[in-house]
Amino acid sequence: MTLLAQILVGIVAALHFGFLTLEMFLWNTPRGRATFGTTREFAADSATLAGNQGLYNGFLAAGLVWSLIAADPVGFQTKVFFLVCVIIAGLYGAATVNKRILFIQAVPGMLALAAVLLAR
Repeated sequence: MTLLAQILVGIVAALHFGFLTLEMFLWNTPRGRATFGTTREFAADSATLAGNQGLYNGFLAAGLVWSLIAADPVGFQTKVFFLVCVIIAGLYGAATVNKRILFIQAVPGMLALAAVLLAR
């Protein structure tokens, strides 16, 4: 179960590095606009906000990577903290932006958190 928990935490971290990339570097590109369903004008007008959002996703990813390399009890505590942050952000995004965020962000975080807690 410990290996599964580590893999799931790694997947959640990778997802958030992907979100960082989309929001900070690809926001104004055809791929970024298609991913988020935005127009060229909206993407241009909101690029600064998207970049800020991407930076926060990068912090979540960095915290999860830290949790994978830190020794316990810090590693465990850090996994729990950052996964709960991911879940809360995903629930808020699903409630306020798009229901898809529940499945793209919150559910993977929930699965990883469950695995981390069960592996304890």
